[in-house]
Amino acid sequence: MKKYRNIKKLVKAHATLEGAGVHLRRAIGFDAPGQYDPFLLLDDFRSDTPADYIKGFPWHPHRGIETITYVLKGEVTHEDSLGNKGVIGAGDIQWMTAGSGIYHQEMPQGDKNGAMYGFQLWANLPAKYKMMDPRYRGIRAADIPEIKKPDGSVIKVITGTYEDVQGAITDVVTSPGYYDIFIPRGQEYELKTETGDTVIWYIFEEDGYIENSVSGNGKVQKAENGNLVLFEDGERIKIKTEEKPIRFLMISGKPIKEPIAWYGPIVMNTDEELRTAYDELEKGTFVKNTNPGARIKK
Repeated sequence: MKKYRNIKKLVKAHATLEGAGVHLRRAIGFDAPGQYDPFLLLDDFRSDTPADYIKGFPWHPHRGIETITYVLKGEVTHEDSLGNKGVIGAGDIQWMTAGSGIYHQEMPQGDKNGAMYGFQLWANLPAKYKMMDPRYRGIRAADIPEIKKPDGSVIKVITGTYEDVQGAITDVVTSPGYYDIFIPRGQEYELKTETGDTVIWYIFEEDGYIENSVSGNGKVQKAENGNLVLFEDGERIKIKTEEKPIRFLMISGKPIKEPIAWYGPIVMNTDEELRTAYDELEKGTFVKNTNPGARIKK
C-alpha cells in the first residue's frame, strides 16, 4: 500500500526587508533552524514595483551554505569573488556553493513592465563540506528539462531526478530535488517523493487541494499563493485542482541532522566556528580559494 504524505505544517510567507532594502516574503527562515533540514531559508521576491527591489543585495559574504536563485521575470546581475559575473534572466538558475567563503552581489532589474519575480533558497552543507572550495554554476532556462504530460501538466526538473529525467544541475552536495510544477485546473495528480526526504512545496500561482490522509481518501486542505507546505514522511502526495490551475516549487532533500550555528549570511556547526568566520572577515582572511574551477572532492 502506498504511503501518502500528510501535511505537517502550512504557513503563509511573511513580509520582510533584506539586502539594501528589498521587500520580499520569507517562507522559511523565521522558525527554529533545522525544522526544514537541509533547507534554511526560502525568499519570494516577486514584485511589480521597482522601488521594492532596485536597491538589491550589494556585496556580502557567505560561508557554509549553498544559495540557489531562480528568476521568473526580470533579470538579476551578479558578480562574485571567484571572478564570475553575468545576468540571470527569466527562467534561469544560479547555484552558488559558498563553502569556505565567498563574496557576491545580486542586483535585480525588472523587465520592461517593472516586474521582478524570483526566489532564493539556502541549502545547508554538512560539516565535512563546510570548508570546501566555493564554486558557481549558471543554468539557462533552455537547458532545464521539462516533463510535459498529456493533461497539460509540466514539471521542470532543475536538480534531482523525476520519472528518469535528470535535472539540469548535478553533483550537488546534499543531492536535493528542485522542481517547478504546473498543474492545470480540474486535475487530480499524484507526485512521487523519496521516503526519508524532507519535502516542501511553495505555491506561487493560484491554488489547489492537498489530500491530507494516509489512507489516500480523507480530508483535503487548500494551499494557495504564498503558502509553504511542509510534509510528513511518505512516498506520494495527492493534489487536485478545481476552477484554477496551480504552480508551485517542490523542494526535497535528505536531512543532515547536525547542529546549526547561524548568524547572518554564515552557517556553521558551532559558535566557535562562527566566531572564527567573523574574526576572519575583520582580518581580511575570510576568502580561502578564488579558483573558479574549484570542484567538490568526495
